[in-house]
Amino acid sequence: MPQTGELPACPVETTLMLIGDKWKVLILRDLLPGTKRFGELKKSIGSVSQKVLTAQLRDMEAKGLVRRQAYAEVPPRVEYSLTELGRSLKPILDAMWNWGEEYKARNA
Repeated sequence: MPQTGELPACPVETTLMLIGDKWKVLILRDLLPGTKRFGELKKSIGSVSQKVLTAQLRDMEAKGLVRRQAYAEVPPRVEYSLTELGRSLKPILDAMWNWGEEYKARNA
């Protein structure tokens, strides 16, 4: 995770640095209800490639938004969930949902 001195001065820019990617927002959306396995995430998100989804999840894990839990089973099982920090983004996603609904209603 970047040190405070390395973060942008603008709080909006800091937030965008963490979740400003289309796939990251969709990952957050799909993990808000609870834990998911990689295949479930890929299916629920849709057109994201396995490579991109893996990279996004690793970045979000490194930044403290997502927790990765690997189980020593055969076949291996890996689950992803939001950390407390990741869950704290819920009001932002709720606001995006509401704005999108209003936009769709006006432009339908």
